Amino acid sequence: MTAEIISGTQVAKEIRVELKAKVDELKKKGVTPGIIMIRVGEDPASVSYVTGKEKAAEEIGVWSETIVLPETATETELLAKVEEMNKADHVDGILVQLPVPKHINADKVLDLIDPAKDVDGFHPVNVGKMLIGDPFFMPCTPHGAVELMFRSGNPPAGKHVVICGRSNIVGKPLMAILVQKNEHANATITVVHTGTPNMAEYTKQADILVACMGVPEIIKADMVKEGAVVIDVGVNRVGMKPSKNDPSKMVADLRGDVEFETVKEKASAITPVPGGVGPMTITMLMMNTVVAAERRAARLGK
Repeated sequence: MTAEIISGTQVAKEIRVELKAKVDELKKKGVTPGIIMIRVGEDPASVSYVTGKEKAAEEIGVWSETIVLPETATETELLAKVEEMNKADHVDGILVQLPVPKHINADKVLDLIDPAKDVDGFHPVNVGKMLIGDPFFMPCTPHGAVELMFRSGNPPAGKHVVICGRSNIVGKPLMAILVQKNEHANATITVVHTGTPNMAEYTKQADILVACMGVPEIIKADMVKEGAVVIDVGVNRVGMKPSKNDPSKMVADLRGDVEFETVKEKASAITPVPGGVGPMTITMLMMNTVVAAERRAARLGK
């Protein structure tokens, strides 16, 4: 058996077409969705991530603006900028790019973002609403993973989903999303992590196995049930390698949390790294921004 490759790149493109149509409708009503991104410092990874978000916004017709504060900016200055954006009526989404410098308390900053503009889905109010089954915004990466399940024909309802990882960004919210009693969830959930003895005992029971531990290729073929669906959320840089398009150039060697080459021979479907869950994360950010704009239009009676 060779697994079907679940292309997050392709699914993300399909969703962005749908989002562009919604943006066009909002613009006809006089509402243009907009997102503000705040970056502190010039961390290369953060610059790259924000650039990707800017491109995605432009693609679907969402306006975006990136506010760049110096590395030396104080916590008070960053909080003041967030508060300013909270009060800006034309701003639908606010995103503070993490990580922020060590002298700034990231939790304090995220907690200040208006929950109605928290398109990352990290505010405690939004986390709480998600947990009780009444989500306002869902965190982008786990939401993207669930969309991949559905759109690839692998819905989680009635399935045993084993989540490898317990982070606040992926593992815990994914558990909260999939355990809900609705047609888009209704799965039986097991969560394993670095403190779980004999992890393979649990992973081999999974109909759908989600790897989000941040450890390169920790999931081996002997840990996967024959015919399981494998969703690999991990993106780990393990070094450099020659580019496929130009062997004279070196590019980052990215590996998932799953040993792809061996596991794909055992799974029925699997997401690659890169090109799996990654493209979905930014797309879900755009979806949340459009949803926020639709809510603004409704408040305005449009």
